[in-house]
Formats: sequence, C-alpha cells, structure tokens
Amino acid sequence: MGGIVDAIVGGGGLITIPAYLLAGLSPHGATATNKCSSSCGSLLSTIRFFRQGDVHLPSVLVGAAAALGGSWIGARLNMMVPEQILYYIMLAIVPVVAVFLLVRRDLGREDRSNELSRAQLMAISLSIGLVIGGYDGFFGPGSGTFMILGYTALSKFDLLTASGNSKAINFSSNIAALVTYALAGKVVWLVGIPAALCSVAGNYVGSSLAFKGGAKIIRPMFFVVLALLLGRLIYDLAV
Repeated sequence: MGGIVDAIVGGGGLITIPAYLLAGLSPHGATATNKCSSSCGSLLSTIRFFRQGDVHLPSVLVGAAAALGGSWIGARLNMMVPEQILYYIMLAIVPVVAVFLLVRRDLGREDRSNELSRAQLMAISLSIGLVIGGYDGFFGPGSGTFMILGYTALSKFDLLTASGNSKAINFSSNIAALVTYALAGKVVWLVGIPAALCSVAGNYVGSSLAFKGGAKIIRPMFFVVLALLLGRLIYDLAV
C-alpha cells in the first residue's frame, strides 16, 4: 500500500514507517530501512514516468544533484538532532498547504512551465532538490508530496510531469540517505529487502493508476497524504 500511495503522490513512508515501528524497529532503524524499500520503488516509478514522457529531464538532473547533497546533510542531522524540532515546524506547515490546495483548484491541470525561462526552471529545481532532499534525509514522510507541490506551484508543470520529476529526484535523495544510513549500520536488511520487493510491486500499480487517472486521481490523494502526515505529527508529539 505504501508503494501505491508513493507512486501516485508521494508520502508512502507515512504508511510504511509506522509498520516498521510496529515490527519492533527503532525510530532511526525504521527511517533507514524505509529508504531501502522506497529507493527500489521510486526507481521503478522513475523509469515508468520517463518512458511515458512525463519527466522534464533538464530540471530533474539539476534537482537530483541538489537532492543528493541535501539528503546527505539531512540524514546526518537526523542522527544528531532531535526530530521534535521538525515536528513543530511541519505541524504549522501542513494545514497551510491543505488550504492552499483547496484555494488553487486549478493547480497542475495544465503545463505552463514555458512561461518561465530555462534559468528560472533550473534555479527552482535546484532549490526544490536541496530543501526537500534535506527534509527527505532528515525525516522523509511526505517528501514526494512536497516535491510535486513545488513543481506545480513554482515551476508550473502539470501534475503528471511534476509527479514524474519528483520520483526521479526522490530516488536520488533516497539513495543518498540509504548509503548514509547503511554506512552507519542503521538499515535492517532482513526487513528492508522483502519490503523493497513489495514496494516495487506497489509502485507499479500506483504509477499505472496515475497514468490512467491523471489529475483526477493525483489531486484527491494530496489530501489523503496531508491528513496522514498531520495525524502522524500529532501522534508522535503526543507519545
């Protein structure tokens, strides 16, 4: 299920990380192991979106490069800084994002990226990769969702292209974080490898649904993921 949600709109970690925690993994172990499964799933989705022509390659290359650095920094911070700091920030941001989506009902319905210059697109993509890649390495859940929102709101791509871009950049940040966690011995491979196979299957189904439904299926999933993220933040702060 996490792979399906992740392929459509990102945020699959909101489902998989609690599952890892219920299985007895530590918070750091759950985050690290989730990178193992999500890396494989995002790779499959990236390939499928690329073959469909729903990836803007120039901006993806810049964003992916920035996400590598941002994710590495975020993963290092995760092992040094209490996550509660980020929880409070996200608790304020998520409702604002939900209201923004309700107001901007036309967001991502058509590709208007040609209104921006190539330099502007590259700068925006670099910023998205660096900032959200850092968030992905530090915390993770919902990073794909925020990337899609960034590419639709700032770069003015349609939802399918924004989703394709986010999968490619998310794969880059996932790999950077996975290597960082693996070198630190945080990944539980006995759990991560079978989960990776399930993630690949889920991403295949999810990407197929996104291709068939387009904005009609992607937009409603935003609210599902944001609700899950808000619930996760509140729960983690309460316990």
